[in-house]
Amino acid sequence: MIAIIDDDDEVRSATENLIQSCGHDTCTFGSAQDFLDSTVVTESQCVITDVHMPGMSGMELSKALHDRGIDIPTIFITAFPQERLRQQAEALGAIDLLSKPFDAGRLLTCVERALERSR
Repeated sequence: MIAIIDDDDEVRSATENLIQSCGHDTCTFGSAQDFLDSTVVTESQCVITDVHMPGMSGMELSKALHDRGIDIPTIFITAFPQERLRQQAEALGAIDLLSKPFDAGRLLTCVERALERSR
């Protein structure tokens, strides 16, 4: 299961369609808190999350998962790429930090790396 978390409906839907087109099961959420409150957290093999969202950010989500002892390979996406964010993502063990609009091929490569890591 690949969890896609983004407050932008269009980005979330497009990302879901791309991931499903490769035969992967997905579950989408409009907020980090919705994902944390869901039953799929422990079933998720990869998280694709926006960095900047109302409420809890993608980085805060990753920290919350780590605090719960849950290690899910994470791919961050952002419309505001900054070196500081890249460093934070790396410190959290992220697969990658992709800039919106992201390259579909690069995202799919990241997903495959995440799935390899989660095995």
